[in-house]
Amino acid sequence: MTLPNGTAREPIVVTGVGAVTPVGNDAESTWSALLAGRCGIDRVRSFDPTPYRSDRGAEVKDFDPAPYFTRLDPRDVGRASQLAVAAARMALDDAGGVGAVRPGEASRAGVVMGTTSGEPLEVERFNDAMLDERLDRSGQRIVTRYPSHAISATIAAEMGFAGGNTMIPAACAAGNYAIAHAFDQLRIGRAEVMLAGGADAFSRITYAGFARLGAIATTLCRPFDQTREGMVPGEGAAVVVLETLSRARARGAHIYAEIAGCGLSCDAHHMTAAHPEGRGAAEAMTMALTQAAVRPEDVSYVSAHGTGTPTNDRLETIALHRVFGSDVVRRTPVSSIKSMIGHTMGAASAIEAVICALAVTRDRVPPTIHFETPDPDCALDCVPNQARALPVQVAMSNAYAFGGNNASVLFRTVEM
Repeated sequence: MTLPNGTAREPIVVTGVGAVTPVGNDAESTWSALLAGRCGIDRVRSFDPTPYRSDRGAEVKDFDPAPYFTRLDPRDVGRASQLAVAAARMALDDAGGVGAVRPGEASRAGVVMGTTSGEPLEVERFNDAMLDERLDRSGQRIVTRYPSHAISATIAAEMGFAGGNTMIPAACAAGNYAIAHAFDQLRIGRAEVMLAGGADAFSRITYAGFARLGAIATTLCRPFDQTREGMVPGEGAAVVVLETLSRARARGAHIYAEIAGCGLSCDAHHMTAAHPEGRGAAEAMTMALTQAAVRPEDVSYVSAHGTGTPTNDRLETIALHRVFGSDVVRRTPVSSIKSMIGHTMGAASAIEAVICALAVTRDRVPPTIHFETPDPDCALDCVPNQARALPVQVAMSNAYAFGGNNASVLFRTVEM
């Protein structure tokens, strides 16, 4: 790909990954659990789910934020920020730690994060305290901790990244939106290194919202299965370190994959319902493929949005058939890790980005578990129940969100 003036564009690569998920408190344990088909969905523990039709949730277990903080006190930030800092710290350490940011380069090191809900637990605590008349009415805690920008600001302060700092609340596509924004910042030379990802914490507010929509599965999350009945809310965070290929090679960094192309679109149709012909989702995929100069038949694996709701999975299938063509898409592995980790909201596509980068590096793809009954409306190879070893040259991560927000990111192998 070249700029309008004919100058070659510098490839952007992933050199560090970090994740905290319902099946693992780091990227490696998450990867191993997903390949093993381990399910992180269980009865909700953080609050009493009895009032709801379902009691299923995907929560992070046994998480201690303290080891990931060296400058700030983790008790002074919300849970989503704690998860985000942990993922960012692991990603930065994986990329070479302090060696990933050269002396005097802090102002060229940026952060961009995505989220759906920000820090909703702070609203819940504020509300509960007000009801119990236990709160200083100044509300200082909620003012400093609740705004979504607190997540990226906390990462920047903890890591000492003094470059551009952006928070993108693009709902369940926010992680991919953040990666696309970081990609652009590096391409235009506004930054030398970027931390990009997404984070969301499990909360009653989010759970109640999806429960009111009737979208939560009562037992298992079964993406693309004919008996699927809904999604399962989850929580987590994931961050990738991005930099130019030449910079990564100059410092001897391990390179996972190239960000080959990004596509963003909006259905401009409905606040919660996807376009009935999958138009926006198809546009995002096409845009990413075009930017990367990759043909659909050259995509080795698709990490689907795959929420497990009847409508979402059907419309995503329609969009995939539109872009790839039915013959090609039927032989392209398409799986949903949400069957194992639930829907982690703004963290979802960031976690899936980590998995795509690892898939490209390790030539394995995770399965869609709980798959028993094929659905004629979801004519896909959904990698049922068992992980698969195959050459992964190009992996596509798809994310779709309320508001009609769509984002696709392509990961490609890098010749060493």
